[in-house]
Amino acid sequence: MDLPVDEWKSYVLQKWALLPKSIQVTICTAETLSDIFLHSSLLLQPEDEMFLKRLSRGYSVAKDPSAPLFYREEGNKKFQEKDYMGATVLYSKGVSHSRPNTEDIALCYANRSAALFHLGQYETCLKDISRAQMHGYPERLQPKMMLRKAECLVTLGRLQEASQIISDLESNFTAKQTPAAPQFQTLQSTLCRLKMKAQEKENLTETFPAALTHAFEDMNLREENEQISSASPSVSLCTDPLKGRCLIATKDILPGELLVKEDAFVSVLNPGEMPPLHYGLESKRNTRVANGDLYCHRCLKHTLAMVPCDGCSYAKYCSQECMQQAWDLYHSIECSLGGLLLTLGVFCHISLRSTLLARFEDVGKVIRKLCGEISNKDLSLPESKNLVQTLSYDLGEESEKNGKTMEPPIPGCDINGKYINNYNAVLHLLPHTKNHSPEHKFLCALSVSALCKQLEAANLQTLPSQESSQPKAAVVPAMCQELHIWGVAMLRHMLQLQCNAQAITTIQQTGSEENIVTDSRQVRLATGLFPVVSLLNHSCSPNTSVSFLSTVATIRASQQIGKGQEILHCYGPHENRMGVAERQQKLRSQYFFDCNCLACQKEKPRAAAGPPWEAFCCNSCGELMQGGDVLSCGHASCTESASRDHLVSRLQDLQQQVGTARKLLRNGKLERAIQLLLGCQHDAERFLSAEHSVVGEIEDGLARAYATLGDWQKSATHLQKSLRVVEVRHGPSSVEMGHELFKLAQVFFNGNNLPGGIWKCLETFCIVIAQSGGQSCS
Repeated sequence: MDLPVDEWKSYVLQKWALLPKSIQVTICTAETLSDIFLHSSLLLQPEDEMFLKRLSRGYSVAKDPSAPLFYREEGNKKFQEKDYMGATVLYSKGVSHSRPNTEDIALCYANRSAALFHLGQYETCLKDISRAQMHGYPERLQPKMMLRKAECLVTLGRLQEASQIISDLESNFTAKQTPAAPQFQTLQSTLCRLKMKAQEKENLTETFPAALTHAFEDMNLREENEQISSASPSVSLCTDPLKGRCLIATKDILPGELLVKEDAFVSVLNPGEMPPLHYGLESKRNTRVANGDLYCHRCLKHTLAMVPCDGCSYAKYCSQECMQQAWDLYHSIECSLGGLLLTLGVFCHISLRSTLLARFEDVGKVIRKLCGEISNKDLSLPESKNLVQTLSYDLGEESEKNGKTMEPPIPGCDINGKYINNYNAVLHLLPHTKNHSPEHKFLCALSVSALCKQLEAANLQTLPSQESSQPKAAVVPAMCQELHIWGVAMLRHMLQLQCNAQAITTIQQTGSEENIVTDSRQVRLATGLFPVVSLLNHSCSPNTSVSFLSTVATIRASQQIGKGQEILHCYGPHENRMGVAERQQKLRSQYFFDCNCLACQKEKPRAAAGPPWEAFCCNSCGELMQGGDVLSCGHASCTESASRDHLVSRLQDLQQQVGTARKLLRNGKLERAIQLLLGCQHDAERFLSAEHSVVGEIEDGLARAYATLGDWQKSATHLQKSLRVVEVRHGPSSVEMGHELFKLAQVFFNGNNLPGGIWKCLETFCIVIAQSGGQSCS
């Protein structure tokens, strides 16, 4: 996903292995990225390009004329099964493959509006109805869709507009002398019913999850840091001889305090699993739901009503505005390259998009330095004036004071010493060129070379089908003249990303939407570059947490931080998830350093009993069991022992029973599920530690069952036991802990008849707000 597809990786690695030793040595000993790119690009042969082109065809993003009918019919099947969410996604796929102003796209929009109506997405339904009309929805089908529009308007309290639509429909039938008296009666009765519904409708308060979303949207920095954009005045940018750049607290910081709120400089949606297409086999068309079907490809906003690119079937957006912004910034160039970019991976895609975004910024000094390096060492070109014109850079003379050049005090800062979220800061992120393996550098360089060749061959022209609806990029022809320079920039970005890319995550609900207490999981949505977030150094026991809303990263203090202390972030290996040896190996292989944080210094080897969430306990006294094949009680005066194989067998039987209970819960057989789970609970107490993960699963299942029955007190009791297990395993400031606290808040909220339940809900909600970002990055 991040790197190219396996077929291309294997092909390039084989090519590397067959290179003469002298050429391998030349690339391995190259001092600059310019040298690496030059030597690698000279090795790209026509047969390599043909192989990559064949792979790219398997990920074609061209619009398929036969696809809209297929997806519309598949969506209709889901609609008849009352799977409206599934129907919506399939209709969206049909929209993506449709050409503008055709009956195909109009029908798909109209059908999607019907599914959205049943999902209660009335505003979005109205937008789809308007889109269907704009693209020429057939006149013969208008009455049914307009009645749907009227019902949406009434539900939204817009009675006057709804009445006008009904009146227009009646007049239309009368004018055409259509023998539709039953339809008249249906329209009239529907209008009366909807009017009564609107009158009886109460002004309901906003739902709890929606309120949470708006709460996050409203959280902004109270003051702007004069030294660092997107940061609080509570932090300052410093340099350390060993760590390099770092953020330091300028005052005492309290838990939950907002430290950084930064929009990504660049982000690319992760496509998820995309198996190659099988041409000629309609049954092989992709009907699975992927990230790209649910999230805007520009702003990452969740939406069920995608607006597709007019030229390709892959890029989809939450609105016409987002589509136009993406087109102006980068998609006019990326559109025809969709299959190639999917083949080369997210890192290559981000590298291209970063350089495209650089066209709109003034970072002349940095680019001039890069151009000069290429000119002098590789290409024997004069300083690149074309690139400067292409990127609209002002390459004026460096600011001078008293006859001396004023250099930025810290890498990435501007001439005034301010660190800003821009291309200058991105370009100064370390690529760690010498730490990457020669094979990895060759893979990245050859991939970028192939992309540059494709850009040159296509002359970076937009798709002909889009000429009438969207503008061409004015800077494209000049850019082609400087592809070697762009190639070096893209190679630098590809190497930067291994250590500096941020996984943009979101929380997705799991299970049935009808559940009173919902569960959720953290999923990787996109990959982005955040120059300010990248300033934070790693700790296996960090004092901050990160959360995301669309493309915005929010960093909060997860504990008290004293004045002068470093602001620390977890790069993925957390002390509550991995042992010290595993963490060190992960950090060494991906980030090229040995961690010396307090957690790594203080951590002792795991006890023979293992971590609490995997430990067995003594049946006699409850102490943890320790040992190898034969486990003995850890209590000095207890002589109890047991075979490890026997205890593992008991654990497997217990897990099987818990799985059966879960199925019963899903099928609504609550009493049987509770009875089975209570038996599992009794068995677990005899040989599992109180913090064992299976104990947590049992308590969580009981909490769900009692919540469904409306017994909120019992549900809260079991959920609190489950929460203790989560805290031991993942830590008090983990995202897992935040999820469990949110579930507990839902129980308290629904069970407001509990003594002090509302206040408990509010208290827990505050904890969720403070800890909701406690997730790891990678």
